[in-house]
Amino acid sequence: METLDPDLLRTFLAFVDGGSLARAASAIGRSPSAVTAQMQRLEEIVGEPLLSPQGRGRSLTPAGEDLVGHARRILAVHTEAWLALKGARAGGRIAIGTTQDFADHGLPDLLRAFAGSHPRVRIELRVGRSLELGSALQAGQLDLAITMRHAASPDEAALITEPMLWLCSEKGLARRQEAVPLALLDPYCGFREAALNALDAAGRRYRIAAGSASLAGLRTAVNAGIALTPRTRRFVHSGIVEASPDLDLPPLPMADFAIRLGREAGRPARDLAELLCNGLALPS
Repeated sequence: METLDPDLLRTFLAFVDGGSLARAASAIGRSPSAVTAQMQRLEEIVGEPLLSPQGRGRSLTPAGEDLVGHARRILAVHTEAWLALKGARAGGRIAIGTTQDFADHGLPDLLRAFAGSHPRVRIELRVGRSLELGSALQAGQLDLAITMRHAASPDEAALITEPMLWLCSEKGLARRQEAVPLALLDPYCGFREAALNALDAAGRRYRIAAGSASLAGLRTAVNAGIALTPRTRRFVHSGIVEASPDLDLPPLPMADFAIRLGREAGRPARDLAELLCNGLALPS
């Protein structure tokens, strides 16, 4: 019996999470032709097609859908074993920076796993906005950072790609309005730019009904029904849901986040980066 190579499974999940072979190639740092070859090899091992043509792209076959859950579990066990073998000897300190999105959703469980397998490593956590965290990483104040990606950078260890969504209060807007009411972070913010560009391109009227320097302020405004906001599924909890299709809002682009390593990052930080690369993607 042939085994399921973890590298092939990582590439497969990069396609699942990114939605295309091109995005998968960018996320794992390989060429599109190499990704295609890996998918073909995985299909040979499984014995069934995993992807099928859909328009100009590809979609998962029923066998591909079945493999997603198995792939995530296999990689989770693989990572757990790898951490257990390497972590006990490691020591030192890691300074981590992250946006609030990941601090709320995804990162806590992974940090718990890392702390359990690396008991001698001290973790210092800083939550902030992407530009601030990027500057701190370049200044040597952080060993590792999770930031929104505005351009390619040589310090990237991996990419996480997620769809942007229009989000609102589960109770809906407090009142009907002709212009789309928006709750946005202060400039510069990639979500802000994406929302305004999408509305402008669609010819939709809008107004900025609430502004904030933090995601906590944004969440309050959205929960109050004052406005809609563009974020990813990580923001969907505590009374916030995806906006109804009845609002006829224009589609938003994908959001790219980068896991970045500082120039002086040591072995524990690189171990943590690898754990985050494998574990932060949202399940399909």
